[in-house]
Amino acid sequence: MPSLKDLRNRIASVKATQKITKAMQMVAAAKLRRAQLAAEAARPYVQRMDAVLANLAGAISDPRQAPPLLGGTGREDTHLLVVCTGERGLSGAFNSSIARLARERALALIAEGKTVKILCVGKKGYDILRRNFERQIIDLVEFRAVRNLGFEQADLVGEKIRDLHAAGEFDVCTLFYSTFRSVMQQIPTAKRLIPAEVPAAAPAEQRVAYEYEPDEGSILADLLPRNISVQVLRALLENNASFYGAQMSAMDSATRNAGEMIKKQTITYNRTRQAMITKELIEIISGAEAL
Repeated sequence: MPSLKDLRNRIASVKATQKITKAMQMVAAAKLRRAQLAAEAARPYVQRMDAVLANLAGAISDPRQAPPLLGGTGREDTHLLVVCTGERGLSGAFNSSIARLARERALALIAEGKTVKILCVGKKGYDILRRNFERQIIDLVEFRAVRNLGFEQADLVGEKIRDLHAAGEFDVCTLFYSTFRSVMQQIPTAKRLIPAEVPAAAPAEQRVAYEYEPDEGSILADLLPRNISVQVLRALLENNASFYGAQMSAMDSATRNAGEMIKKQTITYNRTRQAMITKELIEIISGAEAL
């Protein structure tokens, strides 16, 4: 049985940890609002970009004339998985859920005889995936020192993807991130970037007729590279909001668990102290009776 000093040290240690988790919860709650607003503000732009690409893609009569970023290479032999996770932990299952989705996709592709390459955006995803796919990881992009994620960081990742595609390093590119729904719900998501995954265009009889200058192919050639960076930006912003939501929830649970542990340790401390007092009283009474 631990001594009273050991129990006091345990209680003091748990109380100190509880103060830390409570402070981290409050910090995450303060940062969550701004991150959530940024993620929600990016969604309409991305949706409008998808609608424009769908309209332009539907206007191309010959699919063989489509730009490579839209139509792809025509093969599916080599897959690039861009896995976006956080730079820090203490956020529950946020990082592991994204890495799990990417791992399942990678294992399924390898089982089909495909070649898999992984580009990690975020240190935590790299730490998780390198245990099983160290040879498949081709690069790691970290934004640990960046306080406010923006288009500059997204375009850096987008440029790496475009350079790899131009060099013929892969046929299909898929982006993995977490979509923010609420503090309690973050949904791991996989979205194909190349060939571009655009929504189905409206039927020809319902489609508004546009005259493009220059032609549709030239506009797509300019928009498609930007679309990759826009999609990465959305993933980074959704991840940022999801991270703070998950961290807020995880730290709240940790704070409550610490409170329960303090109660249990305090009860054990009081019982041990009472037992020692009772033992001493019995020894004093026994000694007095013996005299």
